[in-house]
Amino acid sequence: MSFKVHSTGPKAKEHLPAGPENAPFPVANAEAVNFLQSLELEELQKLFFSETLDMVSDTGRPQGELTIEVQTGQYKDELGNISKCLLVHAFGHGLLDKNSCGNSLLGYFSRNLELIEQHNHEFIKFLLLPMERKTSLRKQDDQLAVTRSVRKGEEVKTSKTSFPWHSIAGFVSEAANLVLLRVMAWRQTVPSNARFLALDTEGKLCYSTYRALGFQTIQVGHQEAKVFIVEQNVHSEQGIPTSCQFYMLSDGHLAKRVQVGSPGCCVLTKMPLLREEDVPEPRPVFHKKPLKWEDDVELYSKFLDRKEELRIGHAGYLRQHPEAPALVSDFLLLLLLRQPEDVVAFAADFFGSFSASRPLSPVLPSSHRRSPFRVIGSEDDVDDAAHARDAGAGLQRWAE
Repeated sequence: MSFKVHSTGPKAKEHLPAGPENAPFPVANAEAVNFLQSLELEELQKLFFSETLDMVSDTGRPQGELTIEVQTGQYKDELGNISKCLLVHAFGHGLLDKNSCGNSLLGYFSRNLELIEQHNHEFIKFLLLPMERKTSLRKQDDQLAVTRSVRKGEEVKTSKTSFPWHSIAGFVSEAANLVLLRVMAWRQTVPSNARFLALDTEGKLCYSTYRALGFQTIQVGHQEAKVFIVEQNVHSEQGIPTSCQFYMLSDGHLAKRVQVGSPGCCVLTKMPLLREEDVPEPRPVFHKKPLKWEDDVELYSKFLDRKEELRIGHAGYLRQHPEAPALVSDFLLLLLLRQPEDVVAFAADFFGSFSASRPLSPVLPSSHRRSPFRVIGSEDDVDDAAHARDAGAGLQRWAE
């Protein structure tokens, strides 16, 4: 890890990080990493919406607004390459002891909430000593680069920290936490014994855990709603540990946010239209019914019309090509006379003789294979003549 501090202003002093430089990094456990890996784009798309909560004091007095929006976005890197990503944008403004304050959070993430880039800007406009803090997280090669800038009056302190990328598996940034809470609300569960990584108020890597506090019914606007309560704890060793409770509706909407030790909270004042998981309806089953087209007057009329149309077309074709019925008659006549066992081979030889591409038979019969047709004048000609008379009578009836 590298750490550098740059200060400007009349009262700026050099500031060095506390603790040893070579202190081991905290490591997220397998439960946390597996939970992030289980996120699917189809599930996350159900959590793409915008919501606005009111910031109120402990007496119920309105102090400002907080808006959170999660949607699909595009990220453009330094080389100009554009890729699809998850875009998280949260911004709020209000009053703190009658002083204007606000914050803005913008983050780009992969499907598994792996950080691409995040920017956070917070300010409090005190009359004598305005304060401002900017934090940028960015993936640079194999490092997570963290840049923090703190302004108090005219004094500005800037620090840069980097963490090896392989050491931050299971890291959940502030913007990614807003998406992770929606996933837990949608699933109505918190990963058991999961230990994630986060940054504390001083920009140091530390553990972050979530705990389910059960269900509760609260008032949202003019309606009562059942919420799932999730508590997040950031276990900082050098900074200030923080604990927040999130009251989540079943579809991921944030109904209430309470930070332990804070005099105010954020509440949802209007009940949204809750989204429900789409349950696919069973596909309809259409049972096959026997078609009795003869009983259908319209279908039977179409059948007769089509039959007559085909008959007329076939008769017209045969009139235009008288050689067709003559050729078929000759084949059937010879087939009945010879009665071969292999009808297909017999038909191939018969019709093959009419092919223009078939070579002519040689003059000498001995140089060619034996013809399947009998030689005229053989001893079977008497029987063939009798068969021919019967076949001719049958073909005449068939032609008619």
